[in-house]
Amino acid sequence: MPRVGVSKIRRKQLIDATIAAIHAHGYDATTMARIAKGAGMSAGLIAHYFGSKDELLEATMRSLLTDLQTLVARRLVEAGEAPRARLSAIVAANFDESQCARETVSAWLAFWGQVPHVPELGRLQRIYRRRLHSNLKREFCRLGLPAGEAAHLAEVAASLIDGVWVRAGLDGGGLDIIAARRLVGETIDLHLAARGVGREPARNSAPAHEAAREKKRKTA
Repeated sequence: MPRVGVSKIRRKQLIDATIAAIHAHGYDATTMARIAKGAGMSAGLIAHYFGSKDELLEATMRSLLTDLQTLVARRLVEAGEAPRARLSAIVAANFDESQCARETVSAWLAFWGQVPHVPELGRLQRIYRRRLHSNLKREFCRLGLPAGEAAHLAEVAASLIDGVWVRAGLDGGGLDIIAARRLVGETIDLHLAARGVGREPARNSAPAHEAAREKKRKTA
């Protein structure tokens, strides 16, 4: 954990410099000296505040997760109470422009790559995963799905979100936000339609019956 004394401004500078260094050099080649240069600080000062590169990466990921949580909360408020709109809001937040810059995608990939080796990063990953799953499951349940089905669809949607992220990071060409949202949204709609959720009645079926009854009354 970072030591007491680092200001919010310096913390932001360090986190931004860490993200930029990871994007430019990769995690293994990112050094405290390179981060210090990008932040305009001394490596000794960074070491004083954070102790090690792993601690600084942890702080960076914690910051990204906090930003993501804030985005999700804001978009859910904007979406209102309709469950399907709220599912779209969760997806949109995960593919928000602020989260999908090339530098940020590189940082997320570095984070995931270190999760098996750094216990604290593993803990942050579990928090992220549980939070995403819980948010998705809640809205699937509100659509009337049984808890087991809602949990399954939450896992499908979360896995797709993470998968799109990983592919974008590995391709190195950036993340097409609109295409990513559409891909996840269409998949959700397909799964809901297969379960008879959110499917509109066949068009004109009810009016046709009404017209037939009206015709019968007129000819009686």
